[in-house]
Amino acid sequence: MHQNVISTERSVEPTQESSSRDTAILLAIAGVVALAHVLTNNRYGLHRDELQTLSDALHMEWGFVAYPPLTPFVERGSMILFGHWLIGLRMASVIAQAAVIVVTGLMARELGGGRLAQLTAAVAAALAPLALFEGTEFQYTTFDYLWWVLIAYFVIRLLKSEDPHWCLAIGATIGVGLMTKYTMAFYLAGIVGGALLTRARKFLLSKWFWAGMALALVICLPNLLWQARHEFISYHFLHYIHARDVRQGRGEGFWTGQFRIDTNLCAAPLWIGGLICFLRSPRYRMLGWMYLIPLAIFALTKARFYYVGAAYPMLLAMGAAAGERWVAGLSRGRRWAVAGALFAGIAAYGLYLGAMIVPIAASGPLKQFALENNGDLREEIGWDDLVRAVAGVRDALPPEQRANTGVLVGNYGEMGAIEIFGPAYGLPRPISLTNSGWLRGYPTPQPATLIVVGWSREQVDQALTDCRVAGHNGNSLGVSNEESRDHADIFLCGSPRKPWPQFWDDEQRFG
Repeated sequence: MHQNVISTERSVEPTQESSSRDTAILLAIAGVVALAHVLTNNRYGLHRDELQTLSDALHMEWGFVAYPPLTPFVERGSMILFGHWLIGLRMASVIAQAAVIVVTGLMARELGGGRLAQLTAAVAAALAPLALFEGTEFQYTTFDYLWWVLIAYFVIRLLKSEDPHWCLAIGATIGVGLMTKYTMAFYLAGIVGGALLTRARKFLLSKWFWAGMALALVICLPNLLWQARHEFISYHFLHYIHARDVRQGRGEGFWTGQFRIDTNLCAAPLWIGGLICFLRSPRYRMLGWMYLIPLAIFALTKARFYYVGAAYPMLLAMGAAAGERWVAGLSRGRRWAVAGALFAGIAAYGLYLGAMIVPIAASGPLKQFALENNGDLREEIGWDDLVRAVAGVRDALPPEQRANTGVLVGNYGEMGAIEIFGPAYGLPRPISLTNSGWLRGYPTPQPATLIVVGWSREQVDQALTDCRVAGHNGNSLGVSNEESRDHADIFLCGSPRKPWPQFWDDEQRFG
């Protein structure tokens, strides 16, 4: 019985016809989830994080303060194809999450799972709250999620076939991952540590392993050179953000987040069983360490719970494959009862959390429910109102003053809103001291008048001259979010109290 549970080999290999049908089912599941996102992704507006990415996409470089360049590059292409159409801008994220669903099912197949295992793994991965969220916005976390899952799939293929050529695919995906999000380095620690701690260490002596690592280095080298030219500013950014998160307690709930958000709560038996099976399998033990090592690093450093979320699909795949073999030994009635209870639980939890995460309704009780429980959705509201309010302050100025007026913003959401939507109102490019906005520098010539949004009364009086309240920031829906609550006043000010170069250096911000 012990061997039956943890074995990853099926006695009969699937036929090409059955594999094709299984793949079609996986594609259908991914297609349903993708369609749900396509139908709902235009309900509200852009999130502040998306606005930062779009702003950076207009100034393409090999790196940005807050992240590597891949996500802005993807969104630059999306803007060329779709303009500011929300569904189009978020299409790459929808495709990425659909791919995660399919690859999770394929991992279950490679681990010996039949159709039930593949279906179970795919549905469990699709209805994880974090995965559902990643399909609602375009962020670097969305694409990072896909690269973690693809690497796990390639590692399974490597360990199953013992063909070291798979190291090239692993290395290439690591390189792309490092061009997406720097936390890929912690997954790399799990990969190398997992190999060293298991019999997979033999692959570390292969020329293909080193070729894969060299390929990863070549892919991310442009960003490394950019970082060197900018004194590794992203390291300072990440250090600041982590210290802020720890200070504000954003790492709290790390362990409960693994169950409630990173995965579907009702799928816990699957991924826990998958982890146990990986650790008990001589062939696949490396994958267990690929989860445990990043998990331990993030827990010890008080990181946010979702940093390790992309490691769960591989555990779900193994758990589904092992679970399928276990239920095969039950009577038909018990088998249907176990499978039915599992699917019902996963579906119920996924739909309940999905109603909070996915903007299912444009109005009514479901919309109210989502807005009350999801701060990210609230942050998608009011950016067009902000831009109109700033334009109204500008329009109220005398024509001679208007010509020499700039817009100074306090955070990257405001920067992106003014840069993306401002041209329709004839607003100038925003002046931002945050992240890559600071790197781009202050305007030349410097404006004599500043419309200031996102700063407090105390901040403007300390840094700028002759400030007065000239307008108000809110949103037409009356939704309470950071902008309407914390940055309600729009100020009209003169020049900085210090010369612009000194003002720029002293007021640099990370956010």
